[in-house]
Amino acid sequence: MYTADQDSNTVSVINPATNTVLGTIALGKPRLSPGADVLGAMYDGQIDVHGLGFSRDGKWLDVIDVTTNAVHVIDTATNRVVRTVYVGRAPHEGFFSPDGTRLWVAVRGQDYVSVIDWRAGREVDRIHTEDGPSKVVFSPDGKLAYVNHLRALVLDVIDVASRRIIRRVPIPEQAGGSSDEAVSPDGREIWLGMPTNGRTTAVLNARTYRVEAVLRTGPRTNHPNFVTVGGVDYAYQTVGGLNETLVYRRSPNGAPPTLVKVIHNHGYGSHGIWPSPDNTRVYVALQNSDAVDVIDTQRMSVITTLRIGQSPMGLVYVARSTPATSTLNLGRQGLGMRTQNLALRVLGSSGRGTALIRALPGIDEVDIGATGMPPNQQFTAYAGDGTRTTALMTMMSDQFGNIDEGLSYAYFFANHYTSVILRPGTPP
Repeated sequence: MYTADQDSNTVSVINPATNTVLGTIALGKPRLSPGADVLGAMYDGQIDVHGLGFSRDGKWLDVIDVTTNAVHVIDTATNRVVRTVYVGRAPHEGFFSPDGTRLWVAVRGQDYVSVIDWRAGREVDRIHTEDGPSKVVFSPDGKLAYVNHLRALVLDVIDVASRRIIRRVPIPEQAGGSSDEAVSPDGREIWLGMPTNGRTTAVLNARTYRVEAVLRTGPRTNHPNFVTVGGVDYAYQTVGGLNETLVYRRSPNGAPPTLVKVIHNHGYGSHGIWPSPDNTRVYVALQNSDAVDVIDTQRMSVITTLRIGQSPMGLVYVARSTPATSTLNLGRQGLGMRTQNLALRVLGSSGRGTALIRALPGIDEVDIGATGMPPNQQFTAYAGDGTRTTALMTMMSDQFGNIDEGLSYAYFFANHYTSVILRPGTPP
């Protein structure tokens, strides 16, 4: 199992048979590392390791770096990067074609899917889409590819053989733009995670292209995925703003799914999700706790939590014909770093939220998320120790009254701050 760790710029490698973190693959230096000049003009490593995919035979893992526009191919037997290809602006997610010969990468900062001959290390085609393509997933039979969009209310359906868009499926306006998607193993449904409007997930019938449901799921709705347990088909959906994973029973006849369980994650910022091949476990990346929850699908509850690299986003479980438990080419970058989550003290306004304080090399990162705020209003966050406060940053709530990710950098732990306070307006 693998996670893409955006702050430590690593891939965490986990043996799911023993729930052991084997180590990390470093693709760049950690965020704001003082010894690497990560934001400087001469830095040549990767920044914002984010997306993951894999080949169907389990031999190859692909990793996407959002800020440095890189696509890596990693040999899962040796944990070694065998190819790096650069694409257009801000790629988000990519996946190997069903035959394993090509990588299809959604270039979200632009308007196309890059088709890469990864062995040759070059782009061989561009499939132009609407603005902001976010992810590519393939149908179980490998004949179709589905592309969702962050900045367009449409799902593109692509014929894999011809690489032509054969259908553009409109997404309801109330659902909003989509950051992540998954197709069910039976090929019947496509679920779209919508983080921007803070509320919904669209469920599409993959045969009729009819929108079967728009669900109220919660702020920062992230990744969906699927399991079948005891002959019942379920969809799991992470909701980062509520630190929850929702479990839905899928309908066999096109009716809306039924919510059957709300799993409260053992950490903050529920993000990437993937099941084990035998459907006994579901794994959830906790972006704001630098951890992974392991969920027992029979009990629908968290049974253990693993500490991994910093700010995990994408998560995949890669099945191989032989175990991939080697520690070759692995290090410890990003592991064992201090984190603390504090409930926000919201003064002079409605709302609630959490501040994550994460130790980085040379500085601490303060990551603020809040909901229930007045919309489109300015707020300032302060660090406090009971006797004094220090302004950290000013940010805006969005049209839904959410603050999704306010980032500031300060010596939080060294100054012995004990709280994060949010007030309307700017510092006096």
